[in-house]
Amino acid sequence: MVSRTDIQFAGEGGVTLRGWLFVPPGNERRAAISMCHGFAGVKEHGLERFATAFAQAGFVVLVHDHRNFGASEGEPRQDIDPWAQIADWRRAITWLEARPEVDPDRIGIWGTSFSGGHALVLAATDRRVKCVVSQLPTISGFEQIRRRVSPDAMPGFLASLTDDLREQHHGSPPRRQQVVSADANVPAAYRSPEAIAFYMRELNGASWNNTVTIRSSFAASMYEPGTWVSRISPTPLMMIVARDDRVTMTDLELEAYERALEPKRLVLVPGNHFDPYDAAFDLSSGAAVSWFREHLVGSAARGA
Repeated sequence: MVSRTDIQFAGEGGVTLRGWLFVPPGNERRAAISMCHGFAGVKEHGLERFATAFAQAGFVVLVHDHRNFGASEGEPRQDIDPWAQIADWRRAITWLEARPEVDPDRIGIWGTSFSGGHALVLAATDRRVKCVVSQLPTISGFEQIRRRVSPDAMPGFLASLTDDLREQHHGSPPRRQQVVSADANVPAAYRSPEAIAFYMRELNGASWNNTVTIRSSFAASMYEPGTWVSRISPTPLMMIVARDDRVTMTDLELEAYERALEPKRLVLVPGNHFDPYDAAFDLSSGAAVSWFREHLVGSAARGA
């Protein structure tokens, strides 16, 4: 039986980050996988299922909540800084390296959506990462905003970001919007039925509410993780892309994959941005397990 333990470690600047450690049975040191969630999510948003599948395949798995979210500390709550999240993820890898269950030379990462973009940056800049799976990754924050906000609404959207920035400079707390809402009169990051169903799922008492700071969208609009994709090699890269992804945009993901160098593998799954968590879970998780086995377990078997 795979065990799941609540853990905590110090993130960048001493912020306490919390999560789960999944350990397969046995006493040997194993390859490990570090995971975290995407935009405004927590680990209970579908990650336990992936982590369990990876642990059942023989990997030690660490899943942590980003700072300001879920069980992790940090203020203001529900606030996103992609570069702080990446810095924290580096700390997660350092924490994993020191675990007695883990072979520190065989650590991989798995990121999804916004953290799928983080995984591209981290794999390109931290050679401790020996294998990466980037699922549904953010490639270009600028393009995502440009496509998702209509031309008529763009002036108002930009004005709200600027007003929020100005108010913070005068000492006000950051403004907030909902993460998901079907009401066009309510400011929200996402409006599609599939996004609403995903974020509003039952989270078994996890600390999460349907709000995010507006400045999180401002930070996301300037985030361009796709620029790092050609620098990942020689670290093996798998990208898992949904055929009808209207959140992180299928065409942007495919173009980024073409810029990546070998070794790499593309897995196309049916459905929209949220289907790899549920309807296409067997395909997406199975592909990731195969990639991790090939490059974290297979390399060790070959004496690499």
